[in-house]
Order: sequence, then C-alpha cells, then structure tokens
Amino acid sequence: MSALKPMVEVKGARKAYGAVEVLKGIDISVSRGQIVAIIGPSGSGKSTLLRSINHLETLNGGEVWLDGIQVNQPLKGRAFERHINAVRQQMGMVFQHFNLFPHLTVLENIVLGPIKLKGMRKDDARELARELLSKVGLASKIDAYPSQLSGGQKQRVAIARSLAMQPKVMLFDEATSALDPELVDEVNAVMKQLAAEQMTMLIVTHEMRFAAEVADRIVFMDGGVVVEEGSPDQVLRDPRQGRTRAFLKNHLASVERV
Repeated sequence: MSALKPMVEVKGARKAYGAVEVLKGIDISVSRGQIVAIIGPSGSGKSTLLRSINHLETLNGGEVWLDGIQVNQPLKGRAFERHINAVRQQMGMVFQHFNLFPHLTVLENIVLGPIKLKGMRKDDARELARELLSKVGLASKIDAYPSQLSGGQKQRVAIARSLAMQPKVMLFDEATSALDPELVDEVNAVMKQLAAEQMTMLIVTHEMRFAAEVADRIVFMDGGVVVEEGSPDQVLRDPRQGRTRAFLKNHLASVERV
C-alpha cells in the first residue's frame, strides 16, 4: 500500500452493550511507524476500541482499516472468517493476561502460529523463535513451561509470540497492569525497543511516565469519546481540556520531568 496511507484508521467507531454506548463515534489515524498511547479512566472505552481494531469486538457502526484494507468488511459466513483470519495475522495483540498454552514450552508457544497459520517451515519457525527470545531477553527459557516463568517473563514470551507472526502493527492492552511493580520495567523495556525499531503500535496504558517516554502521540479518552490528543508534552504537561486536566491531576507525580 502507499506509504501515505495510515497503517491503522478508525472512522466513526460506535459500540454499545444494550443501552450503554461505550464508543461514541471514535476517529483515530495511526501512521506507519507511529506509536500512539491511549490513556483515560476505567470504563472510558480504551480496551473496547483496541479490541475492535482486530474485531474481537464487533462494532455497531463505523469502519476499521489496516494498511488500506477494511477490517470489518460487510462479508458473511466463511468469506468473513477467511478475511478476518488473514487480517488478524497482520496484527499482534498482547493482553493483560498472557494467554500462553500451559502444556507447551516457550518455544512451542511461539512457533505454533507461524507453522499452523502461515505455513512456515518448522526449522525456520524455530530459528525465528530463538531470535525473538534473544530480543526479549529470554533465550535461556526456550524449553521452559509457562508455570516455570515469572509474570514479566510470561508477558515477554507473549510479545515474542505476537512478533513471530511478523505483524504490521502491535496492539497492547494494559500489558503490564497484571504484573508486580518490579516486573513492569522488563516488559516496558521490550516495548521501548520495538518503538526504537519503528514498529507501529497502539498502547492502552495507565502508566503516564511510560507513555511520555515512548509515544509519538497520546489520545485521552473518557466516556466513549476522544477528549484530547496531541504530543506527549502537550497532552501531559499542558492539556487544553478540563476533563484531561482533572484526570491527570492524580498522575502528575509520575510525569513530572520525564
């Protein structure tokens, strides 16, 4: 696709659960290689938006585009299944909880997707897994089982597993919120490395300092709408909207002089 096209584009996204409207016409555009952090209070729609991008949540209205291809195409049955499976292979997603297969080793967890979904040769998949485990600092854990890993190690394996699909974009949904505080930095370090490599990323996070260090742009959501967006310096240090200022008041200590 043209380099001028956004890598991810959300147009008028609406989502409701019964009478409760969680997304109220969201528009977001993420350029190739851009890192966007999404912040906001609990219940603001951040995770729903992220899950809608790879169609884990079905929108009631609006469109989601990945590299010029509509994710939520109006297809039916098997045709849509084939389409969404192909699209999801281009999007890595890392959740709060690690979702590793407990009966598989670290290596087996990572190679499963490339072999089964992309048809990669087993030897090539194993070599890729070794490279990715070295990237996330876990080369020595290749034969370990998830039960033998710390929470931070499990999350780094989950990131390596997503990267093994060689995605165009990575989606992180509060990837460190389930971790003990001392384990957060090791996961954030991997995400910082991906940012340095210009991986396109959307990151839902409650860590203001991390957002300030990593993001090119910050989106503040509240009540199912985008209240404010801009550079980290503008949004975190000089927010224009009262709702943004009120939210950040409780987080100022974590963003002072990053």
